[in-house]
Amino acid sequence: MSDYFAHPTAVIDENCIIGAGTKIWHFSHIMSGCTIGNNCNLGQNVVVSPGVVLGKNVKVQNNVSIYTGVTCEDDVFLGPSMVFTNVINPRSFVVRKDEYKSTIVRKGASIGANSTIVCGIEIGAYALIGAGAVIVKTVPPYALVVGNPARQVGWVSEQGYKLTFAKDGSAWCEQEGQGYTLVNGQVSKA
Repeated sequence: MSDYFAHPTAVIDENCIIGAGTKIWHFSHIMSGCTIGNNCNLGQNVVVSPGVVLGKNVKVQNNVSIYTGVTCEDDVFLGPSMVFTNVINPRSFVVRKDEYKSTIVRKGASIGANSTIVCGIEIGAYALIGAGAVIVKTVPPYALVVGNPARQVGWVSEQGYKLTFAKDGSAWCEQEGQGYTLVNGQVSKA
């Protein structure tokens, strides 16, 4: 008996590591060689490819395919129908499996519905990617990015609230009761 839940329609290949408390829902496919941490939730019609690593408490909404080369650290949120890529210049008639680019999504980051993440970049810790954004370059920790191509429009707290920094580089998040600092374009907790 496993320590995780899989809906009867889910396909779980051999040689996967799936953490305790994880839930895998309707019509999902978990492929051989992937690692899924404890207490993850994978919605319906999710594909997790070989070599993918998901940390603890990762939430993957419906219709997301996580391709080889992607790593998501703990507490990452992947919104409905968001898209990862793993090859820069795909062609159906050219095999490029040895050219996969790595993409890493750092702890606590959230990627909005219908966003596209072009491979070979890093999404910083606690960054918030707006719905429908197309990410073509690395996103700093705590950044709020939107649009196509995505551009940074502000900063957010660890819980996803917009931060407004004073001239001295300080911000206070009322909802969290937490201070933040902005120094040389980098945000950290005060």
